[in-house]
Amino acid sequence: MTFSHDALIFAPADVDLAQSPLAGKVDAETYVLGAFNPGMTRLPNGNLLLMVRVAEALRTPMAEQHINALRWFDGGYCLDAWPLDFVDTSDPRKFMMRGGGWRVMALTSLSWLLPVELNPDGTRIEAVHYDKAVTPRASYQCYGVEDARISKVGDRYFMTTCSVSPERHSTTLYTSDTALDWTLEGIVLDHQNKDMLIFEGLIDGKYWAQTRPLGDLYFAYPPGSEWRAGPSINLASSPDALHWKPYDKPGIRPHAATMATARMGGGAPPIATPEGWLTLWHGVEPSGVVGVYRTYWSLLDQDDPSVVLRTSHDPLIEANPALTDPIKELMYIDNVVFTTGIVDAGDHYVIASGEADLACRITHIPKSAFA
Repeated sequence: MTFSHDALIFAPADVDLAQSPLAGKVDAETYVLGAFNPGMTRLPNGNLLLMVRVAEALRTPMAEQHINALRWFDGGYCLDAWPLDFVDTSDPRKFMMRGGGWRVMALTSLSWLLPVELNPDGTRIEAVHYDKAVTPRASYQCYGVEDARISKVGDRYFMTTCSVSPERHSTTLYTSDTALDWTLEGIVLDHQNKDMLIFEGLIDGKYWAQTRPLGDLYFAYPPGSEWRAGPSINLASSPDALHWKPYDKPGIRPHAATMATARMGGGAPPIATPEGWLTLWHGVEPSGVVGVYRTYWSLLDQDDPSVVLRTSHDPLIEANPALTDPIKELMYIDNVVFTTGIVDAGDHYVIASGEADLACRITHIPKSAFA
């Protein structure tokens, strides 16, 4: 597909680490591993806001046969040293502990959220609000705050994030009247439930959300089923956006006819259209350490979002190496695009994605693409 606009808008070099919340609080040099996966919404002034995930990493994590991890603790930041003999460092984003009866990992970076204000069509940076950064504030966020998704319901903004800690891998909720000043409401979904996306509107007076519970065990569909067992996009509803009940019917599931969406999860918060709820989601094709991430779309029934009215088995957005070629020396993974925001712009949508877990990408897609 040919896009009228498709470019990187914010990259690691655009982050001023002198204004980082970690500046002067860590006795080690850090750098920006990635500035990516931005939640997006339209501000009251008409501009767009990106809540950019800044993954700030140690410049030299390994020393004296140890690898160090960054961790928030009691209002400050500290380093944890792990013996190299006990860890697997094959994935540059994390390291895995060897042995034990289950997977245990730590991160090579700590993530915080940076508000970046763009012009109304997302093609120019207007301001970077370091004073409004969202940072860890509780023990359940000690390894960072990741992957914001922003929904506007009525006059209120709701932002879900993934909070990472040894306690749990949970979904936390922030609320705001301005989209710049956020109040932490706490944990709303418990352990390893990622990619929570709140619908931008109520259904029968209730808030609705897409969720994506993770696990190490899935039960098989019957032989010949059109579905593949594995991570899928589920649904939940709530009277207040704080207390969520899972929906009895399944949502979007991996299709058995293709491996391109063998693993899937939510992308941008579902938005209302005259025909139903438009949802963008990611499918992952198994390949190498990380896999190939692509963006797909589905149109859901306006009254029962478990009903898929139509969808496309061809990807809407794929990774674009031409965009990252000017900063290719910073690349540590490829074949990854992770869409995290969508805003109506008249005859087209402005779509925000993370490109290669490295930078923020803005794409303009005509509404005709979803016909």
